[in-house]
Formats: sequence, C-alpha cells, structure tokens
Amino acid sequence: MMKTIALCMIVKNEQEYLRRCLESVKDKVNQIVIVDTGSTDETISIANEYTNEVYHFDWINDFAAARNESIKYAKADYILVLDADEYLEDSVDILSSIEVEADYYFIKIHNMMSQGRAIDHLAIRIFANNKDLYYRNRLHEHLNTYEDEEKYKAGHAEFTIMHTGYTDDMLEGREKSKRNLSLMLKEVEENPNVYNLFNMGRTYNWTGNHGKAIEYLQRAYSLSGNLSIVPELVATLCRSLGEMKRYEEALYVLQEAVLVFPQEVDLVHLQALFFKEIGYYRDAIAKMNLCLEIGDQGITVTEGNGSYLAHFRLAEWYEERNDLVKSYEHILEAFKLNMNFIPVMGKYFKIVEKANIPLDDVFISIKQLYTISNSAQLERLLEVLYQLRHPLLHRFITEYNVIVQDSVEAIAYQYVGEYEKSRDKWITIDEITDQNGEDILLLSILLKDENLFKISRPLLNLSVSEQKKLQKCIFDISPGNLKLTTHTESLLEKSIIHLIRLHEFETFESVLGCLWNGGIDIKMKICEHLIAYGFNEIAIDLLVKLYEHNSRNESLNLILGDVCYKSNYFEDANLFYSRISPRKYEIHEHLYEVNSKMGNQNEKEIIIEEIKKLFPICQWVKTEL
Repeated sequence: MMKTIALCMIVKNEQEYLRRCLESVKDKVNQIVIVDTGSTDETISIANEYTNEVYHFDWINDFAAARNESIKYAKADYILVLDADEYLEDSVDILSSIEVEADYYFIKIHNMMSQGRAIDHLAIRIFANNKDLYYRNRLHEHLNTYEDEEKYKAGHAEFTIMHTGYTDDMLEGREKSKRNLSLMLKEVEENPNVYNLFNMGRTYNWTGNHGKAIEYLQRAYSLSGNLSIVPELVATLCRSLGEMKRYEEALYVLQEAVLVFPQEVDLVHLQALFFKEIGYYRDAIAKMNLCLEIGDQGITVTEGNGSYLAHFRLAEWYEERNDLVKSYEHILEAFKLNMNFIPVMGKYFKIVEKANIPLDDVFISIKQLYTISNSAQLERLLEVLYQLRHPLLHRFITEYNVIVQDSVEAIAYQYVGEYEKSRDKWITIDEITDQNGEDILLLSILLKDENLFKISRPLLNLSVSEQKKLQKCIFDISPGNLKLTTHTESLLEKSIIHLIRLHEFETFESVLGCLWNGGIDIKMKICEHLIAYGFNEIAIDLLVKLYEHNSRNESLNLILGDVCYKSNYFEDANLFYSRISPRKYEIHEHLYEVNSKMGNQNEKEIIIEEIKKLFPICQWVKTEL
C-alpha cells in the first residue's frame, strides 16, 4: 500500500520564500500543515492558497513546542519537515525514498552560499507518524532519536533539500545566539547531553568565544560515541582549536576521528590545512590529495573540499614553493570544476602569468575554459582582470566592445604597456579614487612624470616628509641614502612587483637603488618577488650580496636554500639549509628533499629518525623508506 506524507511547517514572516517552498512540494505530499507563530506580513494569506490547515501558535521561545504543535495535526504515515526558505527540485520523488520503511530518514540539505559555494549536511527531515517521535529543546530543536536511538530504525533518503537562506541565517544566527545564551545555558544545565553540549559549543564558536566553545565541544565529544553528529562535532571542535592556533592538538583529535570516519572529506581537509599551518608541507599535500580521492563525501560536506577547493589549495601551496608546473595543473582542474568561483579564476591568471605562458595562449585558453554567454559572466571576468591589473583586461574590453569607466580604460592601457595613452586618460579624469593612487604613482615612475606624481600624492596618505623623499627617489638621478618609512617602502615594493611583471628592468633598477638603502627585510621581499616570477639568477646575485653581511639570518638562508634548490644547485641548497636551526620542522623536510636529489641515502635515514624523534605528529615519515 502506498505511504502518505504530511508536510509540517512552522513559519513567521516568510512571505519572501514561502510560495516557492509550497509550489515545490504541493504535488508531492498528501497533507500540508502550517503553524504560524505571529506573522505580520502576507505569510498567512500565501499559506491559505495551498492548504486550509493553517493554525496559530503563540510563540513561547520554544522551537520544539512549535514543531510539536505542527506535527500533532498530521494524519499521514510520514511527516516531512521543511523551513520556508527551503524547497525541493522538480525531479524529487519522496515516496521512492521511503520504501525501506525506516522510522526516520536522514536527508542531505544543500545550503547555497555566496560566490557559488555550498555546504551540505544531513538532517532528519522525514519520520514516521504515531511512533512517539517528537521534538526536544527550546533552541536547536531535534527529534528524540538521539536519546532513544535503539528503539528506532534509521534510513537515508536519496534526495536533497535546497536551502537558499544560509548566509543570512549565519549572520542572523550570530546575533540570535548572543541573545539566547542564557536560555541555552539553562538547557545544558537541565540536560547536559551530547546534543545540548554540542550546540552550546557551536554557539560559542559562532560568537567568537573559542575558548568556551572548546570546553563544551570537548565535553560533547567525550560522550558522543558513534552518533551521526560526531564528524560535525569534531570539525567544529577542531576549527575552534585552529582559531586558538592549537593546531597540533586539533591534529591529534582529527587523527583519531578519521580512523573511524575515513570518508568524511571535511575532516581530512582540516588535517591538510592544519598541517600546512605548522609547516608540515609533505603531510599537507598528501592529505589534500586524499581529499581529491575521497571527493565531496560525508555527513557534513563543504562543497569543493573534495574537488575544486582541494585543487585550489594545492595550486596555492605549489605556487608558494614556486613549483608552477604542478600549481598550473591544479588550478586548471579547479577552474574546470568551478569556473564561477572568483578566487579560482584570479589564481588561474596569477599562475599563468608567473609561468610566463604567452598572453595569446592564455587568451585562447580562457575563452575555451570560461564560456561567456551573458553580461554577468563577462562582468565577472573583467572585474577579476581589473583587480589583478592583468594585461588581458585590455584585450577582453576590445574583443567584446565593452564601454567601461575612464579609470578602468586607463588601467587597461597601463598594464598592457601603453603608458602614454594611460597618462592621457588619467589627466582627463576629474575625480580619481584612492584605490588608483598606486597605479598613478607607478605610471609617474615609468614616465618620470611629475604631474602624475602630483595627482597621486593626495591619494596615497603621505606625510609632507614622505612626499619629498618619494619625489627625490623617483626623479633625482642620485637620490642618495634616503631613509624611507615603512609606508613609503610598501608603496615602492608594490611598484617593484608591477615593474617585474611588466619587464621594465631599467626602471626596476632605479627603484631598487632607493629600497636597497633600507633594512634586510625589504631587500629579501624584493628577491622573493623576483623568484616568484622566475628571475632566479637575478635574485641569487642580490641574495649573495646580502649574505656577505647577514650569513646568520635564518630567513635569508631559507630563501637562498629554496632558490638554489629550484635552480638545481643542490649542494648550495644543502649548505644554506644546514645553517638553519634544527628546532624547526620545516628545515628537516627541506634537508630530506635536497639529500634525496643528491642521492645521500644515509643522510636521508638520519633525517627521518630525527623527525620521528622530534616531531611525532608527522605522518609521512612513518611510511617512508
């Protein structure tokens, strides 16, 4: 006999979403029950269009009471619970999902967020009527299945509930959580079960009190056994530990949890992130690759953690190591999987530029990867190119005959090397915003144009003294030994990066002369920028000069070791790495890699034993050799 289904909802002021929800489900259920808790908008009249079972319930600060009021009117075999900002897609067949006749069913909730991202989690949204299943808890209401789990049979429905209010819920939830803390504390005091402790910890986590969050989440974890909420509980606990920079503690918790839940990609993703935070590069890479093997799976899943976001992270990490071949491979995969995720698009353009891929090839590739079928997609692409100051901005504006603001056109000319056209455009603009001050400063450096420098000055937040020194640095042939402020150094450093990108090395040398009078930190940064764009030999020459007077500087030794390793000068790399304190895990990994390249097997074995002894949380050494 075919089962019947009753939709039971509680609502208040939901006129924006309610019609979409009810339209999506009206032909899939046998009964619709709506309990209103005090709407003052058109909610009730919309509800009356779909059912004559609309009831009023006085709000008593108790979500469980309202939910229980709604389900008491259900006459069907099963109850479906939806919120007003949720809906079902047309293809959903609810009846086929409850054929196993379980007492309750977990259903995937797809929470849509900004920038095309989403978080998926499982929740009980269908359950049998008249089996003594009811809601508990004033806040964070839940069915009594957690307390009476042995009495009921669980199932998994093969459809998804779509939820579009997630970002708003999160923002509102933070404020509501602050207001409701006293109620929640009372709930925990009366009934300190795993679910209430978890929600208490999650609330403190949302409000930014991570110390308190950890206290409650650890208590919940100790009571959790193998409940279905464990992966989410562990993830929340470890994120709070991460916020407190207690990364190793979080990694020990995760190490234990993934043995029990090996297919929970969010847990493995957190492992990768925390290994990266403490400098365990090989373990971070291995765990992120494992995320790709698992895919977007788990009870609670952040969309992309097992797909495009994992590729994105790997692209970032390989880029940091200046391994642009692997970085490109991963960002290309990320782009293919989610071309609308703006950070992926931005990273793609950065990496192909650093890899010196010809612009014509990049232009052709992007047109194949990114289908531009409407103005919004073109606008998104142009915005990314504008923010990056990318030379292809001019090409796409021209290709699609886009009419843009004068400032955008000036930027497009400037970063494609048409400096005079850019200048001519800038000087005609009456109101230039602060965000373009650095662009005009750069152009004044390139063209040695004092008029442009005058235009840039009020946009750069410079003191009178800083203005004079910056002007002397740019326009004097021999500016002398200028002592620049940190702010002025930062402005010139940003100009240096663009000069490297534009291959304007004569001007680069001029600006470098001013910055080279500064401290060692700014000099090392300049060398790192050169390395990032593939100018290793120039960087090595500058770094060696620094080394003559700073041979004990560990950061300098690390940069030299890395660039020598990248340039296949392995003996030199080994020398520089060996001068860094062995207290840092990172250096052991570097020494292992360079000795691998040199074929020093005995030295590799010694390094592995040292890592095992000093850094027991390290995982890759347990399977090496």
